[in-house]
Amino acid sequence: MIIIDYKDTKPIYEQIVERYKTLILKGAVQADEQLPSVRNLAMELSINPNTIQKAYAELERQGFIYTVKGRGNFVSGDSGLVDKRKKEYMEQILALVREVLEIGMSKAELIREIEVL
Repeated sequence: MIIIDYKDTKPIYEQIVERYKTLILKGAVQADEQLPSVRNLAMELSINPNTIQKAYAELERQGFIYTVKGRGNFVSGDSGLVDKRKKEYMEQILALVREVLEIGMSKAELIREIEVL
């Protein structure tokens, strides 16, 4: 489910956060589904449990998961997460489009490149 790239320059906890966010946004992990315990995931990935705890804390801070004392961590059922993520991506795309237009690419060229996708 979660694969760590040890050659990546990103910290391991950030990789875990990104992987889980992707799984949650794609619907591969359903709302209210329990995540592996910190200990189990740490053993599975052969990393320090503190790293998993840090990743889970970040996911909770961002609203992707919630914690139930004594029971574990669960996927949030917040449907607004997908909309929020789409908005963030759109802001990034528009910023890039502005830069491309500023360096001289025409709108027509940009549209042709997008249509190739």
